[in-house]
Amino acid sequence: MSAPPAALVTASPNSGIVSIMNPTAHSQQQKAQLAVTQAKSGGIVAKLVSGSIAGIIGTTIIYPIDMVKTRLQNQTGNQYKGVIDCFRQTVRAEGSRGLYRGISANLVGITPEKAIKLAVNDLAREHFASRLQTHPDSLPIVWGMLSGALAGTCQVIATCPMEVTKIQMQLAALNTPKGQQPPSLAQVVRGLGVRGMYKGTAATLMRDVPFSILFFPAHAFFKGMCADEEGKVSFGHVFGSGILAGWLAAGAVTPMDVIKTRLQASGSPYTGIRHCFTDIVRNEGPKALFKGTLPRCMIVSPLFGITLLVYEVQQRLLKQYST
Repeated sequence: MSAPPAALVTASPNSGIVSIMNPTAHSQQQKAQLAVTQAKSGGIVAKLVSGSIAGIIGTTIIYPIDMVKTRLQNQTGNQYKGVIDCFRQTVRAEGSRGLYRGISANLVGITPEKAIKLAVNDLAREHFASRLQTHPDSLPIVWGMLSGALAGTCQVIATCPMEVTKIQMQLAALNTPKGQQPPSLAQVVRGLGVRGMYKGTAATLMRDVPFSILFFPAHAFFKGMCADEEGKVSFGHVFGSGILAGWLAAGAVTPMDVIKTRLQASGSPYTGIRHCFTDIVRNEGPKALFKGTLPRCMIVSPLFGITLLVYEVQQRLLKQYST
């Protein structure tokens, strides 16, 4: 008896729609391939380590723009005329080192924050893909958004303390009398205490969850558009997809980032999200909610492009050496 003909499979990387002539054979083949893919992608520890390394590299490169973004968002007057003016004033008053004020707090916090964000999203996508018997990159958008929401929720555990500390250190030099040194990281942490480290948690959630809901599905979509006939995506396209998805998501959630920054600043006069929102709109106009949009997009877009590129490189190396 001759062997039955092999299943014929054609797939569109853009749509994730698969046409098959042998559904049963393809289903079994897909499950087997998915199992191999997940086994090679590394466990939770490998993903956390990969996310940490990726976050540190991305943050170090982008940090000066983050400093400018924070100061633009926190100003209530017209101290800075724009991104370039803020950059120049900071360097003139504090030197080039002033652009990296608070980076120690950011690096301490970004390690678990990016590790949790990337690992949880990855694991959630793999879990849902396994349940739906599909590949994580072809996950339906609703499940991709749910994976992003889980990642955004979990990361706040690390994000909030890191951002409160970073923001207060970035703004400290503006409130420190001439001739005196701004407070150190240890002094800021002691002054905040455990409760103060989680100031603005609700605002952080309202920024990070929508961001992740938008970002991760968008990144997967852009990657799918760039995939070849075998579903492979080049590192350049991984980077470009992160850039586009980061710009889109960062711009969309800027108003909540402005509110979060105001709430977490030292000596903030606001009692909560609603008070901050109404005060900004009443006294500065609705446009003030989008202060720092350009530098924020200039931070988040390349940050996630670099971070996801580094993360992807590590994941592919893990798969290669686990065979």
